[in-house]
Amino acid sequence: MHAPSPIKRRLSRQIHVGNVAVGGDAPISVQSMTNTNTLDVDATVGQIQQLEKAGADIVRVSVPDMDAAEAFGKIKQRVAIPLVADIHFDYKIALRVAELGVDCLRINPGNIGREDRVRAVVSAARDYGIPIRIGVNAGSLEKDLQKKYGEPTPAALVESAMRHIDHLDRLDFQEFKVSVKASDVFMAVAAYRDLATRIEQPLHLGITEAGGLRSGTVKSSIGLGMLLMDGIGDTIRVSLAADPVEEIKVGFDMLKSLKLRAKGINFIACPSCSRQNFDVISTMNQLEERLEDVMTPLDVSVIGCVVNGPGEAKETDIGLTGGSPANLVYIDGKPASKLRNDHLVDDLEKLIRDKVRQKEQQQENMIARSV
Repeated sequence: MHAPSPIKRRLSRQIHVGNVAVGGDAPISVQSMTNTNTLDVDATVGQIQQLEKAGADIVRVSVPDMDAAEAFGKIKQRVAIPLVADIHFDYKIALRVAELGVDCLRINPGNIGREDRVRAVVSAARDYGIPIRIGVNAGSLEKDLQKKYGEPTPAALVESAMRHIDHLDRLDFQEFKVSVKASDVFMAVAAYRDLATRIEQPLHLGITEAGGLRSGTVKSSIGLGMLLMDGIGDTIRVSLAADPVEEIKVGFDMLKSLKLRAKGINFIACPSCSRQNFDVISTMNQLEERLEDVMTPLDVSVIGCVVNGPGEAKETDIGLTGGSPANLVYIDGKPASKLRNDHLVDDLEKLIRDKVRQKEQQQENMIARSV
C-alpha cells in the first residue's frame, strides 16, 4: 500500500545467472554462500534448500579443489536454484565446473593467474553460455597493486577490476558482473561509486567480512544502503559470520526498507512503551517466526497503542492497534474487527494468512485473464 521507491537505479547491461536476470530492469537479487564442506554433498544440498526456502535467488558454493568440483556436479543435479562456483588459484577447477553445469563462475583475478589462464576460463564460459563474476577483494589484491598503493584503497580496487575487465574486453566477452569488496565501509562505497561510472555491467554489492549477526548487519546496511540509495547495485550478498539463512533475511529486509524489493511480510512495529495494550515485542517475535514461510508481499503494522496505531494501520494491508478492552484490526486501511489478548497471535496470524491467500488468488486471476 506504500508508494514505490523514489530511488532511480543505474541502468546496467543485463546478464542471466541460470534463470535469474541480473541487471537491467530486473529486481535486485539476493544471494548467500554455503558454509558446509562441499565434499559433503547431502549437507550442502540441505543448506542450499534452506536458503532457497528463505527466498534466496542465487547461491554460491566454494569449490577449492578438483574433488570439490566433482562434488559440485552432484550438488547441481539435486537443486533447482542457480549456483555460482567460487574459484580461487586453480583455473582448471573453473573449466571442470563449467562442464558440470555451473550457472556462473566467480573468479578472483588477483589469484587466478596468467592471462592465458583467464583466456581459457573465458573460452569455457562462452562455450557453455555462463557469465563470470570478477570478484576483487581488498584482502587479496595483486602484489604489484599492493606495492603501488602501499595498502588497499578504493583506487587500488578499481584498478584491479578495470585491469581484468580489460582482459575480458580484449576477448570480446561482455557477460560478466563485478564486485569490489572491502571490509571497510568507506573504501567499498568509494570503489563501487567510481566503478559504476566506468562500466555498463551489473554490480554485485557486498561489504566483505562484515562481522557477526548484529555488527555485520549494521555495517552491511550502512554500506550497501548508501550505494542502493545512489541507485547502484544489481545483486547483493550480506556477508555475516552467522547462519547463511540470516544473510538472506537481512538482504530482503534491506531491500524492503528502501522499497526496492517486495517479498514476504514487511512489518511495521513500534518499540513498545508503557502505553502498550499488549506485549508488542513478544507478539512480533512470534509472528516473525511463524510467518517466515510467507513470500507474498504484504504490509503489516503492529502498534501497541492508539497514538500512532490508526495512522500506520490505514497505510498497511493489515494493521493492529492496541486498545482497551480489545485491540482494533484494520484491513486495507479500514476498521474490520477487534481482537482480545487471549489468543492475539493466533488470531492475527489467521487474518494475515487469509489475506495472503486472497492476494495470491487475485494474482492467479490476473495471470489467467492475461493468457
